[in-house]
Amino acid sequence: MTDRTVRVSVRILEKEYQVACLPEERSELLDSAEFLNAKMREIRDSGNVIGLDRIAVLAGLNLANELLKIRSHGGAGNEVAPRIRQMREQVEAALAKGQQLDL
Repeated sequence: MTDRTVRVSVRILEKEYQVACLPEERSELLDSAEFLNAKMREIRDSGNVIGLDRIAVLAGLNLANELLKIRSHGGAGNEVAPRIRQMREQVEAALAKGQQLDL
């Protein structure tokens, strides 16, 4: 965490994660977490998938599929890719920290 980053608390499937981001990215991070939470709830509530890991993987695959469709139709994929990579790293860091807390 640098001097400029702030900790943001996000809640995904009733589990809280602390994620570091720049202050100007806080709103986008919260929007992303809310969007991910909605996708994961949708998958969980379908009743076809059990387990947080599997729900997260399916949500990630669905979102990646949507992104690839946008890219193939001339979307702004080149601008989005670095941001998605950064967000993925933030989510992975939060999940790793959450797994450590569960032990």
